[in-house]
Amino acid sequence: MWPATDRGPRAAGARAAEVNANSPDLPAAPPNLSLVRVPVGALGRRWWSAGLPLSARRRGVALFHGTNFEVPLWGGAARVLTVHDLSLLVRPETHERRRVRRARLRLPLMARRADAVVTPTEAVRREVIDRLRLSPSRVFAVPEAARDVFRPLAFADTSEARRRLGVGEEFLLAVGTVEPRKNLPALLWAFEEFTRARPDSGLQLVVAGRAGWMGEEWRRHLEASPARGGIVVTGYVSDDDLRALYSSCRLFVYPSVYEGFGLPPLEAMSCGAPVVATRAAALTEVTGGAARLVEPASREDLARALFELLEDEAARRDLSTRGLARAALFSWE
Repeated sequence: MWPATDRGPRAAGARAAEVNANSPDLPAAPPNLSLVRVPVGALGRRWWSAGLPLSARRRGVALFHGTNFEVPLWGGAARVLTVHDLSLLVRPETHERRRVRRARLRLPLMARRADAVVTPTEAVRREVIDRLRLSPSRVFAVPEAARDVFRPLAFADTSEARRRLGVGEEFLLAVGTVEPRKNLPALLWAFEEFTRARPDSGLQLVVAGRAGWMGEEWRRHLEASPARGGIVVTGYVSDDDLRALYSSCRLFVYPSVYEGFGLPPLEAMSCGAPVVATRAAALTEVTGGAARLVEPASREDLARALFELLEDEAARRDLSTRGLARAALFSWE
């Protein structure tokens, strides 16, 4: 449940949950969701401190799950808070200053108000316990999973999607919101090194994902790149097109310096893509030995991994096999 003036949480679910019926991002509601538009007045606009607690009390809400870092600050409902990651505290340089200031004030407060805190990995669980000074008995790691749509697709069946997107048969794939902590300039440098050494390879670099905040450095690097002609920036793509890209890429590369979970590598593994990722704690945990890991701060280490794997089909097949087995261990059920 959130106010009509807000965009709402990242996800919703649970019996008798209430959400804003006017949100443009919501799919058709399943039968166990009750969609409710909550009007807010002058008092209610102070949503977390006044509007939400009052609305929850009127409706007799027994349990509130804050899926996007926040819970009502008072009231009788039990409160469960999901903390997806602590990048705003751990990597403040990759976020806008106003968001970092807000997180420093609000995250500790919301965590103290919660009866239980859910994190997507043990890595984030440890960070939450240490940085927010919570009792370990109140913090629970519950892993995420790739959605069912992400499963292997025969290479021949990917051609139509690739044609529409301007993607050839030989390409590296990166997926995610374009923002500083995704470390895309390091991937661009590594790609440039490979194309300089192998100018006739025909290899492309495909970057799929929405533009995020603070992307100016990436755009400057991209426009000035000597390999610009081999780079495809698709923007947001549908799940079906993304499945086609995951299933047909030579390598999926995820150079992020910090993650709370890292769904794209798991989605890629679910489609049989060989994965290169960084040794960020959550990515190491999620990939579980089924990816080639590189140092987040070393673009040379990343380039070395790309050279070795692009020239070793057996190693790519091994990563693909191990990735499929690892991804099968995760499910929303």
